[in-house]
Amino acid sequence: MIAVLLAASLAAPPSWTPNLADPRQRVLSALVEELTRSQESLRLHGHEAPYFLAYAIRGVTTQEVGAKYGAIFLDNSRRERRLSADVRVGSYEFDNSGPQEMFDFDSADSGYSAGHEAPLDDDPGALRNAVWLLTDDLYKKSLSAYLKKKGKEVYRPDDPERPSSFSRETPKVEVLEPAPHPFDREAWKSELRAQTERLRAHPELFDSHIRVAVDHEEREFSSTEGTRLVTEHVIYGMHVQAWTRAADGMLLDNSRDFYGMRESELPRGEDLSRKVDAMVEELLALRKAPPLDPYTGPAILAPEAAGVLFHEAVGHRLEGERQNDDKDGRTFKGQIGKAILPSFLSIVDDPTLGSWSGMSLNGEYRYDDQGVAAQRTLLVESGVLRSFLLSRAPVAGFAKSNGHGRSSPGRDPVARMANLVVQSKHTLSAAKLKEALLAEVRRQQKPFGLLIRDVTGGNTDTSGYAYQAFKGQPRLVYKVDAKTGEETLVRGVEIVGTPLTSINKIVATGSEMRVFNGYCGAESGFVPVSTVAPAILISEIELQRTRKDTGRPPVLPSPWANPPVTAVKR
Repeated sequence: MIAVLLAASLAAPPSWTPNLADPRQRVLSALVEELTRSQESLRLHGHEAPYFLAYAIRGVTTQEVGAKYGAIFLDNSRRERRLSADVRVGSYEFDNSGPQEMFDFDSADSGYSAGHEAPLDDDPGALRNAVWLLTDDLYKKSLSAYLKKKGKEVYRPDDPERPSSFSRETPKVEVLEPAPHPFDREAWKSELRAQTERLRAHPELFDSHIRVAVDHEEREFSSTEGTRLVTEHVIYGMHVQAWTRAADGMLLDNSRDFYGMRESELPRGEDLSRKVDAMVEELLALRKAPPLDPYTGPAILAPEAAGVLFHEAVGHRLEGERQNDDKDGRTFKGQIGKAILPSFLSIVDDPTLGSWSGMSLNGEYRYDDQGVAAQRTLLVESGVLRSFLLSRAPVAGFAKSNGHGRSSPGRDPVARMANLVVQSKHTLSAAKLKEALLAEVRRQQKPFGLLIRDVTGGNTDTSGYAYQAFKGQPRLVYKVDAKTGEETLVRGVEIVGTPLTSINKIVATGSEMRVFNGYCGAESGFVPVSTVAPAILISEIELQRTRKDTGRPPVLPSPWANPPVTAVKR
């Protein structure tokens, strides 16, 4: 096995000859030139040279329009380019990286930190100068961190199970075709004016807006291992939101979010009108709905809500870096091969999936932000933990990345979710699932159960110094009467819980799987993600009151609630 690994490490990287007629490849060529210069000559006298370098340029172009009350309030086009560099000192087995090196408060700091801005012009000299400064800055910091980390090893006992610092990966060379990203700005302005003017028919809504945008990312990536990549990614998004207050002053909002890889995937015309009307109808019903007292008992979570639960309670705790961080709670460390979920549930994360049932998935990509090919990863199989989400930071028992190193532009990648897919072997139709809910409610002698139809998002804390908990913000919650099954809309609660307790109280799932698209924020910034999940029946869930956010509605009615009377002169 050692001979095989050695042969692989000595294999020549794939070749790449730039097509300088392609401006993207001209950028990549400039990166490679500076990379070669640093690899050959960057070394502080008396100290080690970097053993690994990688550069990435990520340029994002955003076009967006937004409207309120029948008028355009937002009309933007912006473009930015961010430079990132990975400069590693030491060796694959032991280098400067690690959570304890994230912050350096050393008083000997030079007082200067190079920026991460890259030139918007395709000027190779300007780009190489920015790369040169950032590389020099990071090399000194990496060398300092490496020496400090090496010094701390004097006081630590030898750990034969400690994973290497950085994984060895096969270099890749690929230039993807440009991704079209048309944006019919004038047509969208007309659409948004008409749709938001329709919202004026509901004076109970004191504010509302609709925003449409397209984000186009172009990335050039190169490393001393020989990886050369040019990739592009496009996401269209539409966001509809409205606000009102209940009679007791509670602030209420409702929203709809739509995403797609193509502009045609966003709703328009009558389709959009129906979706906006449904959102308004829900919000007006919430104004009249009674607040719910804190609750513990059975509940059904609709697929979108179930997806958020798995994302927060399970997914974040399977991210690789968390298994190595002493400051993290490490919920599933040492649990490989052990049951962590009910035996009828499995979870995979598959960034190679572009769509599900005709709907584009936000978390799709071909290569992660460390230049590793995206891979379908089986995380949980029939309730048993099989793997973690892995970047190039190895975890005990896992020496290789599975293509999940992700970040927003200019940030350092860590293991993150992409397309989290929950699969079940114990499925029921919607009607049977509700029957099972009522049976569980009666068994527990509760007056009602809950049906959580939708959520806006959630958050979790995985740190070791805090309680291991998660929170979800449900959008629509219904009480389901134990005797009649009648559903009554309620408001004013949020889901709370501890991950291991909550997920192991799932007793059945629905047969229909649906998509929740969005963005996830964590240590490496915001990244696009998706969940695909069925509805779940959970025997016990806890909801607490939301923060008391109350106030008076506007004193005067909206200007269009009572049209002005035109004075007549005699």
